[in-house]
Parts: sequence; structure tokens; C-alpha cells
Amino acid sequence: MSLKDEIRDFLAAGVEARASAAQLVALQCLCGIDLVDVMKADLPRRAAVLGRIARMLERERMKGLAGHWAYDLNRHIALKQAADRLRGIDAVPPAERQRKAKRRPRGRR
Repeated sequence: MSLKDEIRDFLAAGVEARASAAQLVALQCLCGIDLVDVMKADLPRRAAVLGRIARMLERERMKGLAGHWAYDLNRHIALKQAADRLRGIDAVPPAERQRKAKRRPRGRR
């Protein structure tokens, strides 16, 4: 492993750690759920918390669709990321998503 690879891995781990910490704090502030405890919990408890997050996410979606003044995109994103993490879905980094994106051909439709 070269020094450049180690630097890249180190920086990526730092970004992941910051994102994880921000997600933990956001979920604790939003709905009083400690994600670390939930991740260690048994399957029925995880399912119950996932159901609670799903209901909160659905309410947030409804607020967004209705154009409600209390809608918060950051809260919506935090809930979605927490639900994905509980389901075991790894979020694809934005740069990776851009590389894999398929573009429509330009011209007439």
C-alpha cells in the first residue's frame, strides 16, 4: 500500500466518522433515539425503532409535499439516513454516485 493510498483511506475514514457522529447527534436531537444502543439491540427492538423512524419520515414527507412552513430538509435527510443505517443499507458517497450516474442523450425527446 502506497503512502497516497494510506492518506486517501485515512481521509475517507475521517469523513465517515464525522458523518456518523453528526447522524447520531441529529437522531438524538430529533426523536430522542440513541442509535448506538439501537444498533446493539435485538431484532424486535430494532424493528420497533425502525417503525417509529418510518412514521416520522412519512410525516416529514407529507409536510414537504404540502409546502408546510415547518418542513426541514435536513431533518428529512437525517431520518432517511438513520432508517437506511438501521436497515443495513450503506449510503453511496455522492462522488461515487456521480461517477455511476447515467446521463440522458442530448437532443430531442
